[in-house]
Amino acid sequence: MHTTQITDTILMVRPANFGYNVETAGNNAFQTNDNSLSGKEINARAQAEFDAFVAKLRSVGVNVIVVEDSEVPLKHDAVFPNNWFSTHEDGSLITYPMYAPMRRLERREDVVAQLTKDFGFDKHIRLEKRELSERFLEGTGSMILDRDNKIVYACRSIRTDEGLLDEFVLWMGYEKVLFESYDMNGLPIYHTNVMMALGTNFCVICLDTITDAVQRREVTDKLTQTGKDIVSISREQMNAFAGNMLQVKGAQEQTYLVMSSQAYQSLTKEQRQQLELHTQLLHSSLDTIESYGGGSARCMMAEIFRKG
Repeated sequence: MHTTQITDTILMVRPANFGYNVETAGNNAFQTNDNSLSGKEINARAQAEFDAFVAKLRSVGVNVIVVEDSEVPLKHDAVFPNNWFSTHEDGSLITYPMYAPMRRLERREDVVAQLTKDFGFDKHIRLEKRELSERFLEGTGSMILDRDNKIVYACRSIRTDEGLLDEFVLWMGYEKVLFESYDMNGLPIYHTNVMMALGTNFCVICLDTITDAVQRREVTDKLTQTGKDIVSISREQMNAFAGNMLQVKGAQEQTYLVMSSQAYQSLTKEQRQQLELHTQLLHSSLDTIESYGGGSARCMMAEIFRKG
C-alpha cells in the first residue's frame, strides 16, 4: 500500500551544548534537573546517546541526515529539530514560531537552504514572525499529522495556538481535530507528540489525558473512521515517553516504530504484540536526553518528505 504517512529520510541535529533549559521547564513537566552531573557530562552523555541512536537507525536502512549543532549561539534543545520546521509532499517547507527565546535560535537558514537545494522544496512558509504577538505553533511537536487523510490532531497549549493551527489547516487543506489534554497534575500537556503517535494504520495514544468525554469520543471516532488500530497507553507509560514515537521506512520497504528504550520497556507484552501486527519495533537508550530535555525519540527526528 502506498502511503505518504511515513518517510525513509529524517534529519537529526547532533547537540553541541545539550542541557536543561530553564526557559522550557515552566510548561514541560517531562524535564527534570537533578544537579548530579556537570553540564559537560550531560552533553557528553547526550552526544553518545545521539550517536548510538543514529547508528541504530542507519543499520536498518533509514536515511539519516546528521546536522552538527553550532557551538554558538547556545542552544540546549537543538537535538529536537522537529519543532522548528516541517516538510511536505506538496513542496512546502514550513518554519515555526517557538515559545522559548533560546529555542528560536535553533532555526537555521543554512539548513533550510541545503534542504531546499537537495529536495526541491519550492515554497517556504514562514510563521516565525508570530512570535512578536506571542503566538506559537511548534511543528510536529504541536501537530500530529495524518498525511494520508489530511487530518491534524492537536492538543491546545501555550505552544499550540488555535489561530495558527487554523492557518495551517487553511494552507495545507487539512481538517482539524483539536482537544484539551492534561497530565496527572491537571496541567496542559505541552506537546501533542508526547501523548500521541500516528502510524500508517495504527495510533498510540494516552486517551486518559483527554478528560472531556465528547472530545475523547471525537478523537477515537476519527481514528476509527480512518482505519487506525488504537493502542491505548496509560499516563504512567506516557511519562515514560511511550507516546513519543515515530514510524519510519527502512530498507526493502520495511517499517519501524522508533522509540526510546524507556518507552519500549514501559509497554506491556500485549501492547507490543498489537504494534508488531503493523510494524517492527526499534528502540535506543535516550535516558539523558529524556531526563534533562523532556523530549524523546520522536522529537529528535524531523521527517523529510520529498516533493511528490
